[in-house]
Amino acid sequence: MARVPRMKELFNTEVIPAMQRDFGYQNVMEVPRLVKVVVNIGLGEALQNAKALDAASRDLTAITGQKPIITKAKKSIATFRLREGNPIGAKVTLRGSRMYDFLDRLFNIALPRVRDFRGVSPDSFDGRGNYTLGLREQLVWPEVDYDSIDQVRGMEISIVTTAHTDDEARYLLQLLGMPFRRSGVAS
Repeated sequence: MARVPRMKELFNTEVIPAMQRDFGYQNVMEVPRLVKVVVNIGLGEALQNAKALDAASRDLTAITGQKPIITKAKKSIATFRLREGNPIGAKVTLRGSRMYDFLDRLFNIALPRVRDFRGVSPDSFDGRGNYTLGLREQLVWPEVDYDSIDQVRGMEISIVTTAHTDDEARYLLQLLGMPFRRSGVAS
């Protein structure tokens, strides 16, 4: 039998009842849930340095446990010497058990390792219940070997939920253990 991720179990046993109680949901299926997590690394330098794409892909594979797809430019932009179809990034979409395991490691291992970490912004929601978080370096992940990286790269992590409002999504992520900064504290 497959192992149930710790965060999925937390969701089923504690988050669903708490959200039903606090938001007045009658049915378990009304409770907002996580849909997917998208991890993205943008690589503008890939135009000059072809090995940057391989290094970023290797880092993303180590961090997420899944092989990334290479994203390509949709438009040509002359000022950036960018042509349509040029590879400019790598991304991974996580769902199911991998998504819950990734979020567990993000909340409990990676974010506390960020320098001067005081919590993530509670205001980075898009108005539809989705949250996006930026990390400045991939070294906060214990899976990334410090000696094997060629350059420090940032990444963007988008958490997509079925919540209808930002308040529902914020409460969902808070119950799952996301370390939000208290309001009034500047970053």
